[in-house]
Amino acid sequence: MLSSIFHYGFIVRGLEAGIVVALIAPLIGIFLVLRRYSLIADTLAHVSLAGIAIGLLARVDPVITAIATTVLASLGIEKLRGTKRIYGESALALFLSGSLALAIVLLSLAKGLNANLFSYLFGSIVTVTDSDVRIIVGLAFVVAIALAAFFKELVFVAFDEDAAKVSGIQTGLVNSVLIILSALTVSLSIPIVGVLLISALIVIPVVTALQLRQSFMTTIIVAEAVSVLSVVAGIFVSFAFNLSTGGTIVLLMLAVFAVVLAGRTLAVSLTRHK
Repeated sequence: MLSSIFHYGFIVRGLEAGIVVALIAPLIGIFLVLRRYSLIADTLAHVSLAGIAIGLLARVDPVITAIATTVLASLGIEKLRGTKRIYGESALALFLSGSLALAIVLLSLAKGLNANLFSYLFGSIVTVTDSDVRIIVGLAFVVAIALAAFFKELVFVAFDEDAAKVSGIQTGLVNSVLIILSALTVSLSIPIVGVLLISALIVIPVVTALQLRQSFMTTIIVAEAVSVLSVVAGIFVSFAFNLSTGGTIVLLMLAVFAVVLAGRTLAVSLTRHK
């Protein structure tokens, strides 16, 4: 029964894309969470919705327009934050609300909601195409190479930006690299979990792993495991019960988080009572 699932081309494509996304998302999420930048993922997700609306209106592949829009917006966000005239969270709020408003206006011009838009909002393995898989793998490769190239600097800045700046690290460049990689990660996650749930895929596995209070590398490995297992299980469960792929994946991640948090709380309680 289980092996017969792989006879469906969209399942295979969904698994290929899902596993790639599941591996990349926590690698970006760990730096966003540690720097308390989690809201960036949500902001860029809303920006990508505007990009999708542009694609639907212009009859261009929405994933391509979402990539272009999120990358440009990420540079704008970092530039605005760097001026120091606007608080970081205020800059994010401006882009979040503005991009959402733009998306609504463009979608109204494109005659509103349709089946394709629904899949972009909430994710659907049925609509993942070979082209989507190629784009996702290509973007993931770019993100992985950039992370490897800037890994030490990203870690240093994540834990102490002021010390990193004093030591000679170009923190502005590192911050720009991080937000651009976040934009690419958001874009490649769209076909699997959808715009409205992308930030959950980036943040929840990392927050779950941090509950274990382990080393940096161990935390990344645990986050990767939670992410991959949740995505793979979510794809199978959503197919078996005809559920939304993105919603199922996120609910499974939340279930794992709840179990880990409960276990952590119980362990702390038992330690205190010894």
